[in-house]
Amino acid sequence: MSALDDVFAAHGVGVRPLYQVITLLRDGRHDLGELVRRTAAPRRSVEDVLAALGDDLDRTDTGFRIAPHAAESYARYTLPISDDPLDPAHADLLATLTGYVERVPPPLAALDHVQATPETVLRRALWLNARYDLSSARLLFLGDHDLTSLAVRAVCPAAELTVVDLDERVLSYVDELSERTVRTVHADLRVGLPPAVSGRADLVFSDPPYTADGMGLFAARGVQALREPSEGRLLFAYGYSPRHPALGAQVQRSLATLGLTFEAILPDFNRYFGAQAIGSAADLYVCQPTAKAKKNRGGKGKSAIYTHGPQSVEAAGTKPALLEALRETATAGGLSLESRPVDWSASGPEGDAVAMDLSADPGPWLLRTLLGTNAQRLALLVPNAHPDLGDAASQAALTSLTAAKYRLRFLRSTPDNKHAIVVADAVEHPDEILTRAHARLANVSLDVPDDLRDLRLVDVPRHRLAALLGLG
Repeated sequence: MSALDDVFAAHGVGVRPLYQVITLLRDGRHDLGELVRRTAAPRRSVEDVLAALGDDLDRTDTGFRIAPHAAESYARYTLPISDDPLDPAHADLLATLTGYVERVPPPLAALDHVQATPETVLRRALWLNARYDLSSARLLFLGDHDLTSLAVRAVCPAAELTVVDLDERVLSYVDELSERTVRTVHADLRVGLPPAVSGRADLVFSDPPYTADGMGLFAARGVQALREPSEGRLLFAYGYSPRHPALGAQVQRSLATLGLTFEAILPDFNRYFGAQAIGSAADLYVCQPTAKAKKNRGGKGKSAIYTHGPQSVEAAGTKPALLEALRETATAGGLSLESRPVDWSASGPEGDAVAMDLSADPGPWLLRTLLGTNAQRLALLVPNAHPDLGDAASQAALTSLTAAKYRLRFLRSTPDNKHAIVVADAVEHPDEILTRAHARLANVSLDVPDDLRDLRLVDVPRHRLAALLGLG
């Protein structure tokens, strides 16, 4: 590696201004002040570049340039083409992304999905590629119903991309369209960030729920995901109505309290099909973590982070009578009761009878709880309209995935017509891969695809579980 490459490597993904320094020096002569002013790079960084160029730098009293005979050897440090998504050069890619967006799984109101326009998705990818050196970066998306990862994959195929999402449909869709060149991992960020993606990313992008608790949780998980927080960047879409500036102030205080500094706020960067209350637009927040942010990583998040549905900030809790009926079901036959909060982030002691309130389940919790909880009996309260209970085929699919661990019973319309109880009784000789759902798959099974080896079973996207478990 050359001295110049060493300088660039020390600046991580935020090296693009130094590429611009090289471009200016290849094109003509410039003094130090002009190089700093035109690139917005710190003077010390520009001086490091000049020193690293060594004998290839032509120095005079009027400024610096790269010697003409050496200029071609620095051509690889070029900046990307226009970051305007409407530039004719991007027409084919925009058409492809438009098709992707048209076929994306329908938005879920309970997860605050509002679809970004294809132009916005492409604008994000082009801006990221222009601002950061994505070819050497690990970029993590915390949620990606907008499909920004697919746009980045097209703009910079060399980037290492991972999508973490609660919505199983999104993970399956991204996996299909990217042909697994974008890694997909399942997680509910309120429960925790999967160990396989913790402390690895250089950049984190997210369009989180636009509540103070939602933004704060996603930001905390973003810091947790960064390899070196002070060198990485968090990028968030966030919008609020100018008629209610107090909402924006509340979110900004939440991020500042976490230890994030606002490197930039780009107004109306994101546009949406919907979200008319905020003008169908949101800003792009570019945040750099401070040393304080490192101390605020991890921990559980509040469950009520959305603006709609059973996990909204205004949702009512579960009625005590329903929880009492759940406990009675769990202890039938004289089993000893243990109640646990919704959590599959770590393995706990094997329970006798475990009761868990999943009445606010947006869909994925039921399976993850069955995978991640070991007990003689589980009694789980879920919505009667839960997608895994909707018909015989849905119930059979869930039963198949967990049959080597639990026998399932579906008590529909119990305790009332809005809820159901799923009872799971342990089988005599459960499969080890299912009982060790929190171990790295590489440590449990030898026959695991390479991209899943450092995941735990509870982190594997649902659409890949059947093949992994040998079910077809």
